[in-house]
Amino acid sequence: MEEQFVLRVPPSVAERLDRLLGENASTDDKSLDLSFGEDGRTGTFVIGNDHFPASLFDLPCAVESFKTYDDSVLIKTADIGQMIMVRDPNDPAPETVEYRHGLTPPTRDARKRRFRREPDLNPELVRRVEEDLLNISTSGPADNIDVEAAEQEKDGDGNARNASKKTVEEPVSQPDVPEAATNAGDPDRSDSDESDDSI
Repeated sequence: MEEQFVLRVPPSVAERLDRLLGENASTDDKSLDLSFGEDGRTGTFVIGNDHFPASLFDLPCAVESFKTYDDSVLIKTADIGQMIMVRDPNDPAPETVEYRHGLTPPTRDARKRRFRREPDLNPELVRRVEEDLLNISTSGPADNIDVEAAEQEKDGDGNARNASKKTVEEPVSQPDVPEAATNAGDPDRSDSDESDDSI
């Protein structure tokens, strides 16, 4: 597998790169350089005598790249997870290290639209659940009843034993209502021709 990245440049720089990679390169565009500072995220892109600021971003989702020798068989060469964005000198520097959008229109704002957000949890509720789980894991199954009773006493319920017992409700009797006759005594029959009993 190769190591690859996406290089995104302004339109004016893209035209110069096309000429440099093509046959008709001018003499002042012959040099091309990309160097990064100590943080590894900001750097300088040099083409000819012009210097452009560059930033390294993490993409929100991986992109696969392929190559082919015969235009019919594709061979995967890498998973691309980073992009180098070259900016015009007057553009502001980005504040984040992760690029918000993917490379294609369906992945616009991909993190917000595609991935689940973390739920907002009440810290007190999390603490109580942790305590309950620790009590359950350190005690046996027979001790769980005592733990529940102790928890109810701790919460201020004076009658813990009666609170843990479930009351049985008597079923509610319904008035006698005769069922409506749906078939009027006829057996279930199909209306299709295949069920003809006259043969």
